[in-house]
Amino acid sequence: MKRVYYRKLIRDKIPEKIINRGSELETRRLSKVEFLKELLKKAGEESGELFLKSKGKREIIEEVADVLDVIDEILKLKKITPKQIADQKKKNLEKKGGFEKRLFLVWSSDDGYKTNGRLGKK
Repeated sequence: MKRVYYRKLIRDKIPEKIINRGSELETRRLSKVEFLKELLKKAGEESGELFLKSKGKREIIEEVADVLDVIDEILKLKKITPKQIADQKKKNLEKKGGFEKRLFLVWSSDDGYKTNGRLGKK
């Protein structure tokens, strides 16, 4: 039997689907620390898929739902409430603005505002 190693967080019903196709698998339950680490990796993976795969409305809905599922699990694990997120979104909007103007920064002579890949004061 050939083994393909994935070593990644999967959804709960995936093992059943693999078994139903006649394949074997090995899973293990993650600790809370491992789970958070894997959720954060999964968030990046799902966000990448949103960028790479989403062409039409249907694909965008599918990929955003995947991203939100992962984010919801992170929030639940860290005991972060929807109100805390809404409050932070409001602060971000007041401090940094939104995206209504659709601005795309082409260049700036001031590189003093770039820190950790984000624009903001040093």
